[in-house]
Amino acid sequence: MAVADLDAIFKAYDIRGIVGSEIDAEACFAIGAAFGAHGRDQGATRIVVGRDMRPDGEDLQAAFCGGATATGVDVVDIGLCATEMVYFASGLFDVPGAMFTASHNPVGYNGIKLCGPAASPIGTGTGLEHIKARALAGPRRADVAGTVARRDLLDRYVEHVLSFVDVDALQPLRLAVDTANGMGGLVAAAVFESLPLRVDYLHSELDGTFPNHPADPLKPENLRDVQARVTAVQADAGLAFDGDADRVFAVDETARPLSGSLTASIIAAVMLRREPAATVVRNVICSRALDEVVAELGGRTVTTRVGHSFMKQAMASTSALFGGEHSGHYYFRDNYGADSAMIAVMVMLEALSRHDGNLSDLAAPLDRYAASGEINTEVPDPRGAIEAVAAAFAECEQDRLDGLSVDCGDWWFNVRPSNTEPLLRLNLESGDPANIEARVAEVLALFAP
Repeated sequence: MAVADLDAIFKAYDIRGIVGSEIDAEACFAIGAAFGAHGRDQGATRIVVGRDMRPDGEDLQAAFCGGATATGVDVVDIGLCATEMVYFASGLFDVPGAMFTASHNPVGYNGIKLCGPAASPIGTGTGLEHIKARALAGPRRADVAGTVARRDLLDRYVEHVLSFVDVDALQPLRLAVDTANGMGGLVAAAVFESLPLRVDYLHSELDGTFPNHPADPLKPENLRDVQARVTAVQADAGLAFDGDADRVFAVDETARPLSGSLTASIIAAVMLRREPAATVVRNVICSRALDEVVAELGGRTVTTRVGHSFMKQAMASTSALFGGEHSGHYYFRDNYGADSAMIAVMVMLEALSRHDGNLSDLAAPLDRYAASGEINTEVPDPRGAIEAVAAAFAECEQDRLDGLSVDCGDWWFNVRPSNTEPLLRLNLESGDPANIEARVAEVLALFAP
């Protein structure tokens, strides 16, 4: 594989590319060797590796493990799993971890999500650039190669997930669950199996060609199947997972989707009632309502940049109890600070079971603002466009933590550039639903060159 291809597949938070032309067995061997050497430098003698259901994952994982063991590191192979299971295993054994997945990307893509011991973040600024440099330099073999041992952790993972809730409090709720032919078909079924829930599964077969719809629940069109099933069976809630099952979006009993921010508010309320005055981490595009809910329950919020490596760093540095991202990632201190869609689901289902009403009733007091959703616009000069927006709203409070956040009182927005494309991402929220379109148009007009 060419050096340029390794340059292309190392992203800000993970490694990802088109199989064959951008990522292949040769690249994965080099990355595995680099990851093994990086771990050894930090005192690790073994790593944990898993994969999702993509058809090329097994071969790419085998090449990666070959590279890692060549450096003398032992590998614990946990096989087919959700990404959060690698984080769980990394925390359980206190070792670095690697997950083969391209998350919500379509068939043809694959990649690797990495973490340090105890599920600590590895991204740009936390070691990913060093692993890339080692991979580009080529592997250095140890005198004695490591070994690969298969380990089934599904039962221990299920036990861990259920430890976050009072199982006896769960009611026989009716659920519609769309796993989009991703790893939710394995992990959700394993977690729900022993619970008093009535579950209608959609697209639960593990199939990395995604024959039914893309495994990206952030896009409204990919929620249509679960919405239809909620209505058809009169379910209490619907759930939609992404490909590696580390993100989840909920749908209420009326088939209305709950935003990631709204779900985070529901979970934050539960967690803060358990542990008042705790810290909650949120990224810059989460709803203002999340801050209000946390404050009302005696907690405090810490805001960080978008992305799991930044969220994990903030979770660790503040000893936060919980963290939420608008994109459907939910982080828990007692899950090694890592994100878990299944823990989030269980906390929400316990809250719904204890609530005297429907999911829409539970969510209503926390759903306080109208939002634009993320709007992506291609612009020739993203940085210049951000400065134009900053100048136009100079009288408003501004923040540069991640792109540009502007607070105009009864409405606010964030504009941030894509890491990989000439795009600006706009997220806007207002206390007045009637003016959302006008406010969006006002900001977008400033993007023009």
